[in-house]
Amino acid sequence: MSKFTSIIWPKVILFGDSITQVSFQPNGWGAEIADKLARKCDVINRGLSGYNSRWGKIVLPRLINPENSADSKIEAVTIFFGANDSALEGKSQQHVPVHEYSENLKEMTRFLASAGVTADRVIFITPPPLHEPSWEKECILKGCPLNRHNSVAGQYAQACVKAAGQCGVDVLDLWTLMQKDGQDYTVYLSDGLHLSEKGNQFVAQHLWRLLESRVADLPFILPYWGDVDAKSPESSLLCDQ
Repeated sequence: MSKFTSIIWPKVILFGDSITQVSFQPNGWGAEIADKLARKCDVINRGLSGYNSRWGKIVLPRLINPENSADSKIEAVTIFFGANDSALEGKSQQHVPVHEYSENLKEMTRFLASAGVTADRVIFITPPPLHEPSWEKECILKGCPLNRHNSVAGQYAQACVKAAGQCGVDVLDLWTLMQKDGQDYTVYLSDGLHLSEKGNQFVAQHLWRLLESRVADLPFILPYWGDVDAKSPESSLLCDQ
């Protein structure tokens, strides 16, 4: 067999909590991003349900290895924590103080930089707003009192935006955008905390605006089928692009 060079596909890594983990479900925001980048880039889901920024900071070096050639073509990383960090102190083990949350985001950015992922390829995503009456119903079903407040989620969103500015990274401020002009943000939520189908569409639309410039120049990987030399396919399929 002819010698050939292995193809290392560019990557976009989605890192966060359950809102990221379930983003590959039908009509999920991650699935939509992956569809837009099909055959140009691997979109990798590294969502960890229930995790906060403290735990995310600890595991991130286990997910991206700068010595691995497969991690050498990371085009973008989204960091989407805060919905769990902002759980009320004493009401959930997921709680992380807002100052530490901010520092954790900065530390993750510093790690990514050490792994070759520069600040211009990192996007922070703030927690979405919280609808307390809906989420309280979920809490009661689990036998616990309401453990999150929208105003507190807003404090974490503000901290995320501020940290993004300090780190020189882009930020998608869902908490603000979903409540802009007094709109009914509950349509974006399925249970008061997680995203509905409309919420997933909202995230995909706004995130793509930030991602597109980073991936716009990525080429189509491997030749279009009509361009393959039928008599000598190896000459088309094994050449370096």
